[in-house]
Amino acid sequence: MYSDTHLDSRYSWIRLGITLAIALVINVGMWAVIVVMPAVQAEFGIDRADASMPYTLTMIGFALGNLLIGRAVDRFGVAWSLIGSALLAAFGYLAVAFSGSVAMISALHLALGFGTAAGFGPLIADISLWFHNRRGIAVAIAASGNYLSGAIWPILLSGVLDAYGWREAYMVLAALTLIVVIPLALMLRRRAPLEGADGDAASPTAHTRAFSPRTLQWMLFLAGVGCCVAMSMPQVHIVSFCVDLGYGPAIGAEMLSLMLLGGVGSRLISGLLSDKLGGVMTLLIGSTLQCLALFLYLPFDGLVPLYVISLIFGLSQGGIVPAYAVIVREYMPAREAGARVGLVMMATILGMALGGWMSGWIYDVTGSYQWAFLNGIAWNFLNIGIVLLIFLRGRSGPRRTAPVPA
Repeated sequence: MYSDTHLDSRYSWIRLGITLAIALVINVGMWAVIVVMPAVQAEFGIDRADASMPYTLTMIGFALGNLLIGRAVDRFGVAWSLIGSALLAAFGYLAVAFSGSVAMISALHLALGFGTAAGFGPLIADISLWFHNRRGIAVAIAASGNYLSGAIWPILLSGVLDAYGWREAYMVLAALTLIVVIPLALMLRRRAPLEGADGDAASPTAHTRAFSPRTLQWMLFLAGVGCCVAMSMPQVHIVSFCVDLGYGPAIGAEMLSLMLLGGVGSRLISGLLSDKLGGVMTLLIGSTLQCLALFLYLPFDGLVPLYVISLIFGLSQGGIVPAYAVIVREYMPAREAGARVGLVMMATILGMALGGWMSGWIYDVTGSYQWAFLNGIAWNFLNIGIVLLIFLRGRSGPRRTAPVPA
């Protein structure tokens, strides 16, 4: 075990670079299913809601993985958790590639999502233990791996998809996961320095006086569901939306990539804000901006406006999810970081899963995405209300305390 004098050290930043590289590869499982959704729908002749089911089950597996793998990280460390997850994800890709029914494809995406989850909440929780003064930006960089993966891989996969097919694309991803993730995971075997790492969470704050830790945890859980039901509408259905408008899946993949690149920038800016303003205020700003960006989709369906709005949406919402992890680390014990961050990340992912399916169902019922966008806006208002309540009940926010040498 290493003392907290190793926080914010040179090794911490090297570890962050390795973490980002792992996240860039292993998180592709969350985005690949969005790109192949139109091809799967065309191959099996199913409706939009049924075509959305593999994504929904991917996100359910991703949610469970964030919780359970987060607990494993607390107990066994992140390295072995990553290796087991990489093996499961690779198996999922290969099994889906050789499946002959939508039901089997959907069920296997549950396992694929579970394996992919190690690259999100568990990695974020681990890296948060290696920083104090720069925790916000470190968490944001680690979380950006998810969006960088979504920005890069849809474009690369669309080329493989056009040339060979979606099954071959999944085979490529299986090999890549094994070749890249396992060697890098072995470089993260050093365990986190827990002595004195509770930092802010060890000191009483206005938030912890206003709400018990359990109450605050479940408020964050519900807020996470709300924000990500809203977030899922553009992220999950932008490719299908573009296909419906006659622009084709390649244009939709480009918009998704642009959206997620904007999200990377937003996450980095929000990380810096978290170090200055705290997680709650950063979350409130991001949630409000996301809601405003969703309104912009309602009156426009032209090609150029959709590119611009997708970029605006990405710049608005990217910092929301990392802010939850910062809040947990500000008010919860470091030794429970994996489980507690995992639970909140699970909530955000369940929101994505619910919103992805719900938007497809609303499309099937109404014949357009207009009401799906309005549904997302309503859930976004729920999120803003909860975060605003947390903010108003504890305006003074967490006290920033310097780490005490062991």
